[in-house]
Amino acid sequence: MPNVVVVGAQWGDEGKGKVVDLLTQHAQVVVRFQGGNNAGHTLVVGGEKTILTLIPSGILHSGKTCVIGNGVVLDPSVLVAEIDALRARGVIRSEAQLIVSESAHVIFPWHKHLDVLREKARGASPIGTTGRGIGPAYEDKVARRGIRVRDLLDSGRLTRKVEERLTAALDELKLLAGRAGTELPALEPAAIAREYAAFGARLRPHVRDASLYLHGEARAGARILFEGAQGTLLDIDHGTYPFVTSSNCVAGNAAVGSGLGPTEIDRVVGISKAYTTRVGGGPFPTELKNDIGERLRKVGNEFGSVTGRPRRCGWLDGVSLRYAARVNGLSGLALTKLDVLSGLPELKLCTSYSLAGAQTGDFPSDVDDLAQVSPAYETLPGWEERLAGVRSVEQLPAAARAYVRRVEEVAGVPVVCISVGADRGETILLENPFDRPSHR
Repeated sequence: MPNVVVVGAQWGDEGKGKVVDLLTQHAQVVVRFQGGNNAGHTLVVGGEKTILTLIPSGILHSGKTCVIGNGVVLDPSVLVAEIDALRARGVIRSEAQLIVSESAHVIFPWHKHLDVLREKARGASPIGTTGRGIGPAYEDKVARRGIRVRDLLDSGRLTRKVEERLTAALDELKLLAGRAGTELPALEPAAIAREYAAFGARLRPHVRDASLYLHGEARAGARILFEGAQGTLLDIDHGTYPFVTSSNCVAGNAAVGSGLGPTEIDRVVGISKAYTTRVGGGPFPTELKNDIGERLRKVGNEFGSVTGRPRRCGWLDGVSLRYAARVNGLSGLALTKLDVLSGLPELKLCTSYSLAGAQTGDFPSDVDDLAQVSPAYETLPGWEERLAGVRSVEQLPAAARAYVRRVEEVAGVPVVCISVGADRGETILLENPFDRPSHR
């Protein structure tokens, strides 16, 4: 059976949650493979909004198994709260609906404090971190001093590791707090160990070897949907470094962050808004600091679902979209928020950059070069019609169809899905990626 990866093709916030929720009806297993609770996926079904930060977006479908993979850094307090909220709504009815990898790394209070204080120390040049401890937790992981979910299930081991790690972290915390003129909250290792052991007890029924489980499901012919967080341009290796997140957001990490080999992946769907947004610092070639940018923010409700921060808005950047297609190996593109463009008399689409007096169609690998580019635009006619009731390509205004076709041409990837509203039903699925035959 074919397996599909869904990734963001921009700077995050593209609508991955909605697309994953839509495609889950065709899958048996949904896997979140990286990131943490700094990524909010918003789902609207029947007018009811659900915001998830750790649990995969397929959880609203009954009869599906959702997996939090080893590549995720996990704040157990957030996960337990999400589980409780979904149980209260009757969404989670059995422990078998959610599996948590025993190898996922855990976010602790000192990670959050380090995140906030380090950002303050950057002064006028912040990265734009959410302060949720994601980066410091990944830092501990690669430094081979992290604490994993399996450690929460052994109180003796957990207590020892918390004492060791907190003792090492306190020196930096005290230094940063002193520089910031901030009082550091009391961090008592024994109390933290007790609290996290209690989280471990709550999560124990969900914890298992996720890689082994997924291997068994793949061998049994289950359709697996891999859900990424953030977006390609925030990838730690392939994004606009250093204005990036702390994990690999590209499709290749679906294998690493889940424990399945890359030959298990058949299709990759990239998610892109019909325009471009960005949160936090860093270059943004097509940013609109004018009335149109404000209109996109207002009509598109461009405020972070986790942080509430306003997003920077601009025209669709075809150069970065081609780049995302290349580094992810995109086989299809889902275009979201096409409805937000209704009412604009004309639209602009960036097709190349000017850098140091020369035209280029390639995305610069150096962030300083990206900060210096000037976008070259094509102008396309807009449309006045609202798209809320549109359910087929044929029902789209002619100008909207022409815009979609041009996006396909510029990106070099076919559009397989178009979103014309926030609700699950406000979607045109042109091609089901699970219908393609497996390459195996």
